[in-house]
Amino acid sequence: MSASENPATQPHYAVQQWLTARDPFSAWLGVIVEEVRPGYCRLRLPVRPEMLNGFGMVHGGVTFAAADTAFSIACNTHGRQSVGLTVTIDYLEAGQPGDTITVEATEASLKHRVGVYEVNIRNQNGLRLALFKGTAYRTSHENTAA
Repeated sequence: MSASENPATQPHYAVQQWLTARDPFSAWLGVIVEEVRPGYCRLRLPVRPEMLNGFGMVHGGVTFAAADTAFSIACNTHGRQSVGLTVTIDYLEAGQPGDTITVEATEASLKHRVGVYEVNIRNQNGLRLALFKGTAYRTSHENTAA
């Protein structure tokens, strides 16, 4: 495998490593980043008992936080620091104890200053639990990790 084919030499991989190393909240949450490429991130989150709400379902804040992490990584894969402007989330089904949640952020649009991302949150059976949409502002600052 040449250096150009090695994911570890790609700017988006360096950004993913840099962000996850400096994000204690996502580390505490237990997100596992599975794939990153320009404009895309997929991560996994095993549901722990302390992630449940009073009804015994996955707390909406946990779902939101996992989606926000995938959004953050995906929108920062192009070499410029990007920050969230607005986000929305629709909770479609309740996550359950023991679920493993897969979160997939995909770039829908990328312009000079704004990127739009759709984030799908599914359980291990492919059931869509939530749909998150995020708009990111692309600053003029380079990502220092890239």
